[in-house]
Amino acid sequence: MASTLLRGKTALVTGSTSGIGLGMARSLAAEGANILFNGFGDAAEIAQLQADTAREFGVQTAYHNADMSKAPEIEALFAFAADKFGGLDVVVNNAGIQHVANVEDFPVEKWDSIIAINLTSAFHTSRLALPFMRKQNWGRIINLASAHGLVGSAGKSAYVAAKHGLVGLTKVTALETAQTGVTANAICPGFVLTPLVQKQVDARALKDGLSNDEAKKALLADKQPSGEFVTPEELGALAVFLCSDAAKQVRGVAWNMDGGWVAQ
Repeated sequence: MASTLLRGKTALVTGSTSGIGLGMARSLAAEGANILFNGFGDAAEIAQLQADTAREFGVQTAYHNADMSKAPEIEALFAFAADKFGGLDVVVNNAGIQHVANVEDFPVEKWDSIIAINLTSAFHTSRLALPFMRKQNWGRIINLASAHGLVGSAGKSAYVAAKHGLVGLTKVTALETAQTGVTANAICPGFVLTPLVQKQVDARALKDGLSNDEAKKALLADKQPSGEFVTPEELGALAVFLCSDAAKQVRGVAWNMDGGWVAQ
């Protein structure tokens, strides 16, 4: 029997055409939520993704290609959502990019892009989502931060700054909605085995003559004590919990799911 936890509600997941975002979208769809996909990719593949999700879970799906670094496009995304679904009940801010360089060598344009997509986009989606959520006295804002929203790593100044900022934005949003049916929380993953990371594992296995499991453990050894990747499905299950009535007093948390990274 299909779950009805989110039946009749609509969720926007930014950056949901692959990886963590897709896992989040599928988890919410499995609970009955209509899904508004967002992200980049091949048009035919995205159309197939929409159709497959709608058929598998019996929900409505739509797609908007808003560039999350551009406020006018985010506003167009929300206008589309209002026209298509009447509004958004759940917003998952997942879109993100990364660049690695020391502070003195960090390209200014890369800094600006990372802050825009990883942090400022969540401000825009929150400010646009909150009026509808307040009016119906129910809503969930879930910000995908990172273990790097809680601790730092050399070479990742913009990413760490953005993710720390996202945790702060989450806390303020939670306080401002504390006496309503709207909640705001952050999820802080450690390493996740996305297709991009799997390529790194495969390359390391080939280079060092390791099995796939040995290459995974080698890649994770410095940061993630469990020696295992967090999965998009695990993160999706946490998002579902945060949408449930059981989590209605979970407000402003930065919930790390990181294999013990931050416990060190």
